[in-house]
Amino acid sequence: MQIRIVLFLGMLLTAFPCTSQEKGTQLPPWEEGVMEIHHIGTGRGDVAFCIFPDGTTLLVDAGDMSETHPRTMSDRNVPLMPNRSKSAPEWIVDYIRQFHPKKNKAVLDYAMITHYHDDHFGELDSTRTFFKKGNYYLTGITEVGHHIPIKKMLDRGHSFPLDLKDPAVQKELNDDDKYGMIPTLKNYWAFIDYQNKENGLGHEPLKAGSKHQIVLKNTSDRFLTFAVRNIAVNGTIWTGDGEGYFSLFKEGEYPGENPLSTCIKISYGEFDYFTGGDISGVNALGDSDFKTVEANIAPVVGPVDVATLNHHGNRDSQNVFYVRTLRPRVWIGQTWSSDHPGNNVLRRLLSKELYPGERDLFSTAMLQANKDVVGGLMDRYKSLQGHVVVKVYEKGSKYDVYVLNDASQEREVLKKFGPYESR
Repeated sequence: MQIRIVLFLGMLLTAFPCTSQEKGTQLPPWEEGVMEIHHIGTGRGDVAFCIFPDGTTLLVDAGDMSETHPRTMSDRNVPLMPNRSKSAPEWIVDYIRQFHPKKNKAVLDYAMITHYHDDHFGELDSTRTFFKKGNYYLTGITEVGHHIPIKKMLDRGHSFPLDLKDPAVQKELNDDDKYGMIPTLKNYWAFIDYQNKENGLGHEPLKAGSKHQIVLKNTSDRFLTFAVRNIAVNGTIWTGDGEGYFSLFKEGEYPGENPLSTCIKISYGEFDYFTGGDISGVNALGDSDFKTVEANIAPVVGPVDVATLNHHGNRDSQNVFYVRTLRPRVWIGQTWSSDHPGNNVLRRLLSKELYPGERDLFSTAMLQANKDVVGGLMDRYKSLQGHVVVKVYEKGSKYDVYVLNDASQEREVLKKFGPYESR
């Protein structure tokens, strides 16, 4: 009987591997050979800070939704975290300096904007601080890059499928956009021009299929199993062969920003991670889901260990084919709205019919409205609130998931899950 009890307790620890000893302590500092992916919860959009095995750094997005919009301050959106003493980008800067290997001397080797929406790169409004010398306002990525030097800026470019620098295109898009994408883009371009002239910032559009655009900058010869593969950008998708690609969209065909998001796969030994901005996988009624970006990238992404929820888990994302193909052990939702996640999306993520085995779900934030509507399915989450950090160990064979307190400026550990075995 005692043996059975011991075995049962061992099974519980495996299923719920939170070690209480770590609660309230600080995240173990980064060490060479370890990869960290920090999903930072500010309540104002997506941001992920990556430290690669040799200390090379990458920032993915820097959301900064304007608080002049009633919705941002309503019960439909989560609050600014951890408090209102700083802006969302200032909290991002504070977070990076805490966990960056070089602390207050932090530099970002790469920063990538997935697409030009406010919750991914910022938004101009009347409250933003103007940097006169550079002729740009501080919002989102321009505020982060104003305080922490960026060596290379990557985005989806401006020329395809529409030329966003064409005044006629700008007018057409701006007439129907209450979130000010075009003014914010112009501000972003002014930031790039100034930082390029003054601080040597490089700027390139992401190249679909490339494995040589985001690379280790320090001791790459020590980590030969590490790679970042560019999966898609502007609906241009890697074929899976060399650096070949094909396009879902034609010149002049603008499907909106979300399907044009940059998508990358980060691999370290046996470990694989995918993030795809706001791409979607569920088309309008009567149209095939196999025409979506999700369906077209799934075969070349393949099974991964960890994936972020496309489009924050909104109702048009994570289609059946995509979920069945990627089948990650860990799903991470960068969420900020009562739309995140959609009820049917959550059912697909949890379905054992789509793929067998365990899967753990984490969210950077969850509103009470979601809990009330979705109900018992919320109990399947390992964590509903907090910064979510994936810590991958040397050679990528194992990884842990930490949840850090997003209500505290110290960001102490709330929970730890793992170790997980990479595929």
